[in-house]
Amino acid sequence: MSHLSPAGAAIGARAATSPTLGGMNHESLAARGVRLIGPDTIEIGPEVDPERIGEGVVIHPGCRVRGAATLIGPGCELGAEAPVTLDGCALGANVALAGGYVAGSVFLDEASVGSAAQIRPACLLEEHAGAAHAVGLKQTILFPYAQLGSLINFCDVLLAGGTSRKNHSEVGSGFIHFNYTPRGDKATASAFGDVPRGVFLREPRIFLGGQGGAAGPVRTGFGTFTAAGVILREDLADGETANFLNTTQPDADADREARLPRKVRHNIEYLADLAALRAWYDLVRRPYLEARPLGAPLLDAALTVIDAARTERAKRLVELAGLVTIRSGRPSTPARLQFQRHATDAADAMLGCAVRPDDGFIAAATAPAQAGTGYLDAIAALPSDIVDRGVAWLQGVAADVRRAGAAPIPRLAGAPV
Repeated sequence: MSHLSPAGAAIGARAATSPTLGGMNHESLAARGVRLIGPDTIEIGPEVDPERIGEGVVIHPGCRVRGAATLIGPGCELGAEAPVTLDGCALGANVALAGGYVAGSVFLDEASVGSAAQIRPACLLEEHAGAAHAVGLKQTILFPYAQLGSLINFCDVLLAGGTSRKNHSEVGSGFIHFNYTPRGDKATASAFGDVPRGVFLREPRIFLGGQGGAAGPVRTGFGTFTAAGVILREDLADGETANFLNTTQPDADADREARLPRKVRHNIEYLADLAALRAWYDLVRRPYLEARPLGAPLLDAALTVIDAARTERAKRLVELAGLVTIRSGRPSTPARLQFQRHATDAADAMLGCAVRPDDGFIAAATAPAQAGTGYLDAIAALPSDIVDRGVAWLQGVAADVRRAGAAPIPRLAGAPV
């Protein structure tokens, strides 16, 4: 995403003398129910479509709104604490972005972020998800109700778990997801919870303690807990806790290659989760979003973000294969070279894996949309047998992707390559 363009600078220069910013007349926005506070200080790019700004939006002084893809749903508020730069994002209803830089991401209804935020592309914050002040996100997916504290770096992560605004997954202040290794690879995405179970909003909450972190890639089940100050380096199963300080140094030469199959498996698992999430949006969320004003472009934006996340993870897997061969400091073995050759095949296979829909489940899960029931209420009311069927379907989608990815990579589950 670009910074302020020459056209944007020109808009700012004439703001003090003209009621029009980027060709968009303030009066036309006011007629749509948009409130601009201190309009002469607000920059709106000429590419922004006023038809994609909903009723009741409030934009505070100093904000910048850019990008042809920008969509701002009804009741949103930008810049209540500090100016917001919004660049190419899609916002559902009643989203609150208090201050900072937000680009290329999607926020569903009632999502919120505090001031001094830096939200880089391919983030997806679902309903009621939120973060406090000074939070950095990139390629981050937060399921409904998930909450992040302050002073957090939480990039390349998926966080699920929780059932409501009072029972939600939470990350304590000062938490860091370490997503860059000394070797220079970022095949480090971590999943806290999973998609097939998490989308049904029935799983126990996950808690990651403050002043701690996770050295990606890691995976945890639902109901997991890490104490304050813990750096999580290994996976946790459902309900497990990590309440001790782990001082083991990661990526030591002695175990670097021994950990490679685990890293590859985690990347494949993450891509499998993203495939399941895309199927969920495309086949289940679709009628709920398309039934509301500005819902269709919001759905398109969410699918675009998920696709961008899938492309990023596939790219990082291929880069990892190159690093294994080129930067290991050891002679290239036939197995390493074979791994590099096949990593691209694996990435392509996972991205191209077809989804097999369960038409019966999809019909049952989307029927409430036809009656006007909201998405969260509809999912919470699904009978347990329908939920079980849906979990099985999404697990099948993920399993197909895992098989597609693992097949081209030799000795994935065995000895290090």
